[in-house]
Amino acid sequence: MSIPFSTTNVRVPAGFQNLLEGLAREVLREQPTDVVAFAAQYFQRLLEQREAGALDPVAWGALLED
Repeated sequence: MSIPFSTTNVRVPAGFQNLLEGLAREVLREQPTDVVAFAAQYFQRLLEQREAGALDPVAWGALLED
């Protein structure tokens, strides 16, 4: 079954690009053998830092995008 091409515009949430760029930078720097596990650990660290009151890269990225 084929689905016709849609012209729907998808809006990327504020700060998402910054978040993914941070992950990509760390993956390129560390060169992990298991990228999925590395990403899970990376996001867990970011969550712990945010909950501890540190700078939230998503919020910072959203400010930069505005």
